[in-house]
Amino acid sequence: MRSDKMTKGREKAPHRSLLHALGLTRAEMDRPFIGVVNAANEVVPGHVHLDRIAEAVKAGIRAAGGTPFEIPAIAVCDGLAMNHEGMRFSLPSREIIADSIEIMAMAHPFDGLVLIPNCDKCVPGMLMATLRLNIPAIVVSGGPMLAGEGNTDLNSVFEAVGKTQIGAMSQEDMEEIVETACPGCGSCSGMFTANTMNCLAEAIGLALPGNGTIPAVAAARIRLAKRAGEQILSLVKTNLCPRDIVTEKSVRNAVAVDMALGGSTNTVLHLPAVFAEAGLPLTLEIFDEVSRVTPNLCKLAPAGHHHVQDLHRAGGIPAVLAELARGGHVAGDVMTVTGRTLRENLAELRAAIKDTDVIHTLEAPYSSQGGIAILKGNLAPQGAVVKQSAVAPEMQQREARARVFESEQDAMRAILDGHIRPGDVVVIRYEGPRGAPGMPEMLSPTSAIAGMGLDRDVALITDGRFSGATRGAAIGHVSPEAADGGPIALVREGDTIRIDIPNRSLELVVDEASLAERRASLTPPPVKVSSPFLRRYARLVTSAASGAIFTS
Repeated sequence: MRSDKMTKGREKAPHRSLLHALGLTRAEMDRPFIGVVNAANEVVPGHVHLDRIAEAVKAGIRAAGGTPFEIPAIAVCDGLAMNHEGMRFSLPSREIIADSIEIMAMAHPFDGLVLIPNCDKCVPGMLMATLRLNIPAIVVSGGPMLAGEGNTDLNSVFEAVGKTQIGAMSQEDMEEIVETACPGCGSCSGMFTANTMNCLAEAIGLALPGNGTIPAVAAARIRLAKRAGEQILSLVKTNLCPRDIVTEKSVRNAVAVDMALGGSTNTVLHLPAVFAEAGLPLTLEIFDEVSRVTPNLCKLAPAGHHHVQDLHRAGGIPAVLAELARGGHVAGDVMTVTGRTLRENLAELRAAIKDTDVIHTLEAPYSSQGGIAILKGNLAPQGAVVKQSAVAPEMQQREARARVFESEQDAMRAILDGHIRPGDVVVIRYEGPRGAPGMPEMLSPTSAIAGMGLDRDVALITDGRFSGATRGAAIGHVSPEAADGGPIALVREGDTIRIDIPNRSLELVVDEASLAERRASLTPPPVKVSSPFLRRYARLVTSAASGAIFTS
């Protein structure tokens, strides 16, 4: 066992002495050592209950004959970090999470890991660590939050700000939504980034069935955690490691499920970063190729009115996988952390759709194409990303007048002050991975546009990114970013931008001679940031088109 490096032999007597200092017995030292990576904290609603999940995991480990060791991980709440300088630290935290787990698992050679994330960057960070370390590992999330009163969620609050601004909602009504939209612990209740990634961890095969959808408050979530603790000992015994599970077929399975769910656009950042740890490329071209042939079977919030608890009731990710497998959209012969193939898991679960209003069938999909589209053109030569399943029909193809802003804060003021009109496209630049730095998430401006009733008339384009809760014609990840001299840096107030989502096109309607003249005089503003960490991040981070991973 890996842990023999700490426990076996005369020369490891000092190590055993330190383990005795933890209260361990000699018998416990002879059992497999399992690291339990717990991202619990008291500031993130999705993580406030993770200590209870960790205790259940440890109980399962002990029941199966292992010795658990709990270690910490950080996690950022994107909702609390939104629309201020804190959001610059959210995406970079993904790399810190992966690095810190690598440090702890190499310095203390565990035989296996159970990783407990829940919110946005913590899930991909932990998945990255599992594939980088390649020791037996299982991910078990904290589960989704329930929807609030009146089927509301966090996005309802963001949109209420815009409604209040134009007088469509009273301050009192907004405050009532504020108090009831997020009723308790868990990752925010729609198919936002955290829940998308937790569902995809299940689809990839690195989490047990139910991981993505069992509500945070359900006893079944505790039972799932116990089973994960028990199952990790089986993986250690057979030495079934993450790279034995995650293959090229797993990559396509993950993207297909993402498209069927209409998941967060942030998956286009996270999945390439996760699979890169296993040496498996996932390009924007693969996303688009899979999207064109995979039907969109679900419209969960923000695209529709269902929430993750409804998806769970309708059969969860196993039901989605079974339906996709029926049409040949996913491979069933991939291994999973159950020790069985995906096909075997689905057969044992008798996976099937229980509510066709929540999960549509292949014969009656919401759309014949997936929820995410990759756009290219002279404004985004490397690509841009849009959640097409959440875009109104009248915004699928549009010529719009550019309103240019150098920061999210400037754009937000213009939106709330009523300076954005139907037919405008809000362009926010210098918000990419390097330019911000940190590629902040912009739920505030997109929600304000929707809340003010402009989402069918106004688009938003940025080299930054969006929350999974975003709806409307919000086009992000424009690459190359402005800080790297990308064409988005050349857009001027009043330019015409042509958006054509069905034909995957994003064009700045300006002749090449004018663009060349603008490029010759372009002087990108210096990155103004006081944080030494963010300065280092800006030097190391790559394009959003490749997942905003670090240069090696």
